[in-house]
Amino acid sequence: MEIDIYFKKIEFLNADFSANSIGEKILINNGSNEFPELKGIDIAIFGVIEDRNAVSNTGCADGIDEIRKKLYALKRNWNCSVADFGDVFPGEEVSDTYFAVSSVVSQCIKENVLPIIIGGSQDLTFANYQAYEALEQVVNIVSVDNAVDLGEVDQPINSKAFLNKIILHQPNYLFSYSNLGYQTYFVSEEERSLMDKLFFDIHRLGEVKNDIREVEPIVRNADMLSIDISAVRSADAPGNRNTTPNGFDGEEICAITRYAGLSDKLSSIGIYEYNPEVDSQGQTAFLIAEMIWYIMEGYYNRKGDGVSKDGNDVLKYTVATSTDADEIVFYKNLKSDRWWMDVPYPESKLSKYRRHQLVPCSYSDYQQACNDGIPEKWWRNYKRLR
Repeated sequence: MEIDIYFKKIEFLNADFSANSIGEKILINNGSNEFPELKGIDIAIFGVIEDRNAVSNTGCADGIDEIRKKLYALKRNWNCSVADFGDVFPGEEVSDTYFAVSSVVSQCIKENVLPIIIGGSQDLTFANYQAYEALEQVVNIVSVDNAVDLGEVDQPINSKAFLNKIILHQPNYLFSYSNLGYQTYFVSEEERSLMDKLFFDIHRLGEVKNDIREVEPIVRNADMLSIDISAVRSADAPGNRNTTPNGFDGEEICAITRYAGLSDKLSSIGIYEYNPEVDSQGQTAFLIAEMIWYIMEGYYNRKGDGVSKDGNDVLKYTVATSTDADEIVFYKNLKSDRWWMDVPYPESKLSKYRRHQLVPCSYSDYQQACNDGIPEKWWRNYKRLR
C-alpha cells in the first residue's frame, strides 16, 4: 500500500539545522525528496489534522509544526533513522481520517517501524486501535489520561467517549486496558466498577506519582500508548483547553515516555489534544518535543530483553503461596534486571493469547508473592480468561 497519498508535505522547514540535532538527521517529507521509504526506518513521526470530534478543545488539529520546530532543534546523543511523514489530511468524514491513520499505522507495524502520532484529538486512539484489528493482533492499550473516556454505549464517538467503541467493537482484539493518572473527581463510580468487572486496571494520579518507577512494567506491557496532554498539570502544559491544576509534572510524563521507548513490545504511540491557541510561550509544544525525544532515547537504548522461558540470560523463581494461586513463577532478565510473571491460561486459549502470558512486573510484585500475596497484575490477567 502506498501511504504517501494520505500526507500533506511539511512546508515550514527551510532553515539549516545545527550539528547533532534531530533536524539534521531526520528524513522529512518536505517536497525536496521522495516520500521516505519504510524500509530502513526505525521511527516514523506524523501529525493528524483532525479535531472535529474534540470536546471543548477545538484547535487541537493545529500546531503540529510548533512541536516540530522544538523537536528538531533538540540534540541527539545517538545515531538514528527517523522519518517525518508530514500530516494526514482530514478526510471528508472523520471516519475517512480514521481509515487513513489506521492504514499508516498498520503499514508501519508490518515493517517493524514505531509510529508516533502527534496532534489531533484523542478519539484518534480508536483509529490507532483499528490498525491492530487490520493485522488481527490482540493488543494491550495503556492510556495516560485524567479520565477514563468511556462514554455511553449509544453515544457518538468523540475525544471523551471512545473507549466503549473499542471495547464493544467486533471483531474485538482488545486484551487489556490500563489507565495511568486518572483523577477521582473525573471518573464515576459506575466507570470504576465497569473497569473492575472487565479486569482492566486504572491507577489514580496520587498512586502513580507516589512511585513513578512502578509505571514501567505497566507501560512495558502495552502494545499501544495513548497520551492526552491534559493529563499533565496546567503549570507544565497549558496548551489544552481542558487542562487542570493537578496532573503529572513535566519530568514524570517524560519518564513515562522514556519507559515507552524502552519497551520492545510497544509498537505505536499517540500524543493528543495539544492546542497552540492557548499554549503560553510554546511551553506545551516544548514539553511534547521533549517527550518525543525521550521516546527516541528509550528506543535507541532498548535492551532486547523480551523474555524466553528457556533463555540463558533468564533466572526463574518459583514462589509457593497459600493463596488460590498455589504458586507463581517469576522470570528475571539478567541483562536488564527487569521482571516478568508467568500467568497460566487455559490451553484452549493459549494460541491466541500466548504473547500475553508473560506479564511484565516489578521486584515489588515478587516481594509481595514471597510475603504470601497475589500481585494485582497477576490476578487480573488470570481472571480475564477464566
